[in-house]
Amino acid sequence: MGGSERGDRPGPRVTLYEERNFQGRSVECSSDRPDFQSQISRCNSIQVESGCFMLYERPNFQGQQFFVKRGEYPDIQSHGFSTSIKSCRMIPPVSLAQGHRTQIKIYEKEDHRGNMAEFTEDSSQVMEQFRAHEMQSCTVQEGYWILYELPNYRGRQYLLRPGEYRRYSDWGAMSGKIGSLRRATDTDHY
Repeated sequence: MGGSERGDRPGPRVTLYEERNFQGRSVECSSDRPDFQSQISRCNSIQVESGCFMLYERPNFQGQQFFVKRGEYPDIQSHGFSTSIKSCRMIPPVSLAQGHRTQIKIYEKEDHRGNMAEFTEDSSQVMEQFRAHEMQSCTVQEGYWILYELPNYRGRQYLLRPGEYRRYSDWGAMSGKIGSLRRATDTDHY
C-alpha cells in the first residue's frame, strides 16, 4: 500500500451552492475558509461529502453559526439556516470508538465557579440535568461540542473547541442561556 492512500473515506469536504438543489455557482471547502464571499453571493444548498463543518454568517468565523455534517441540504432555509454564509470552519474528525472520550464541564458562574456538571454524552435538556438557570463558563477537555440556545438542539448554535471559556461571551453568546449540547461529529450518535 502506498503512503498516499487514505482508505475508503475521503477527507472532510463541503460544497456550498448559490441556488437550491445544488445549482448555480459553488465553492468547495476542505479546511478552514475565513472568507469566500467573492466566490458566491449567497448559499441556498449544501452537500457535505464527509466530515463536519461550522458555517458562519460573516467572514472570519463571525456571526450566527450553523453546524452541518455528512449529508445533503437541498434547501438550507428549511433547516433554519441563513442564506448569508461567508466563512466555514472544518471540525477535525473525532472517533467515538471505544476508548475515546469527549468531555465538557459547565459551570453556573463565570471563571469556572459555582455548581458544575460534566457531560461526556449529548444532552437535549442541559438545564434539567444541570439544575441551574444559566451556564456562565465551561471547559472543553476533549472533543468539539455544539451548544444550542434551546432544548432539543434548536436555536442559535456555538462551536466550542478544546479550551477554557471563562464567560459566555468567550464562545460568542449574548447570554448564558443554553438548552442543549452535542458532540460535533459526522456520525449519527443521537
